[in-house]
Amino acid sequence: MSIRHGLLALLERGPMYGYQLRAAFEESTGTTWPLNIGQVYTTLSRLERDGLVRPLPENDGGQRPYEITDPGRSELAQWFATPISRTDRPRDELAIKLALALTTPGVDVRAVVQTQRTATMRALQEYTRLKSRENDPADLPWRLVLDAMIFQAEAEIRWLDHCEASLMRYPPPPPKTIPATAPDPEHSEVTHS
Repeated sequence: MSIRHGLLALLERGPMYGYQLRAAFEESTGTTWPLNIGQVYTTLSRLERDGLVRPLPENDGGQRPYEITDPGRSELAQWFATPISRTDRPRDELAIKLALALTTPGVDVRAVVQTQRTATMRALQEYTRLKSRENDPADLPWRLVLDAMIFQAEAEIRWLDHCEASLMRYPPPPPKTIPATAPDPEHSEVTHS
């Protein structure tokens, strides 16, 4: 999720200052994605620079609230209307890790898979425990985020099972070696006798 658009969505509710934005963001996502206060203020500065928010006068407590501008509302509406593309998401670090484990000498790929499966199972158990809490209609945003995390963990476990089955059927190929290159005559030292 874009912090930029998350803050715009929160400011659409009304003016807020940095700590209020962080608290509202974490409340909306059920604290599943902690937000660093530095990220909030850096993002607010960029949003102000881009004309999407504007600062208001400081309140009695010395905090400076921000409000969304009309261009900010347009950007937010565009974000909500645009589907998230798979290419917009961060790289899948686990897939990259396993691909590299397969081609790195001395790595026990099955142990890598097993370690990840154990960690993902623990996370899934924790998400399931959190989900068993009492239902409150105000918790719907948090529950939807939690459901997404449960589905992602379940899918990761299925994929790890698939990886393990593939390792049993197809042993990893031997790692490729990169041939040594000959010295470059233009950059090698020449000794004169």
